[in-house]
Amino acid sequence: MDKLELKALGKINLGLDVLGKRQNGYHDVRMVMQTVYLYDQVRIEKAKEPGIHLSSNLFYLPVNENNLAYRAADLLMKECGIKEGVKITLEKHIPVAAGMAGGSSNAAAVLFGMNRMFALGLSQEELMALGVTLGADVPYCILRGTVLAEGIGERLTPLPAMPKCYVLLAKPPISVSTKTVYEKLDSHAIEEHPNIDGIIEGLRRQNLDQVAASMGNVLERVTVEEYPVIEEIKAVMRGEGALNAMMSGSGPTVFGLYDDKRKARKAAFRIKEQGLARQTYVTSIHNARRKANAKHY
Repeated sequence: MDKLELKALGKINLGLDVLGKRQNGYHDVRMVMQTVYLYDQVRIEKAKEPGIHLSSNLFYLPVNENNLAYRAADLLMKECGIKEGVKITLEKHIPVAAGMAGGSSNAAAVLFGMNRMFALGLSQEELMALGVTLGADVPYCILRGTVLAEGIGERLTPLPAMPKCYVLLAKPPISVSTKTVYEKLDSHAIEEHPNIDGIIEGLRRQNLDQVAASMGNVLERVTVEEYPVIEEIKAVMRGEGALNAMMSGSGPTVFGLYDDKRKARKAAFRIKEQGLARQTYVTSIHNARRKANAKHY
């Protein structure tokens, strides 16, 4: 196999709680993660020239070791002794620096794809163990689906599949640093914690209303304080029939859950009409999980 094309899916957080901070600076979290059907196209090819050759459709995206996809390829090459060169092309659609794990998903796709292309024989668990050295979200982006993430985000427990629904994503024209948001969180007292157990119970009962009602994100307080537009987008989504709306990850992407696609589309129109976000997407959840040796990703 000399060429491979993969879909690197984005994610939302149905719930995000922070339990404390470790001495090494990492935070202990408890999150419910959900894959959505918005993806970057990742093409991997064997190259005649040695080394890693990365390109992207976004001119401002780094194409060196500052890119997680590049670092994922470099990690596998060093760990597995790959001497051949590799060409990686990222066609980006997931908003950048937006709380949707686009970079982590690209890295996960590269790990998965190179494992298959070079017949390395690494299991899904082995790929996830390598992935966590790149970033806390990378193991989840290898597993995908509906998952409880604990520890720093690397302890993953698959959950019952999310009930079918429509997801409206809206990314305002701002970018947020995850590191900065967590640093600012440390100066705030967390007074209310999201109902993670309520989300899990809703998933077990296949009750979309319970899942939506239990959603919460402790990072919202930090990000909304600086960017009130996030709260404005949430209000429009709820006003147009969202079961609930919330910021994903450290933001600034906001998502709303809908049981009616027409309502989601109307909300997207209102958000753009009011100039709250340029990037809006109406999509669906994605529950399929892949094994490391699967033919498709």
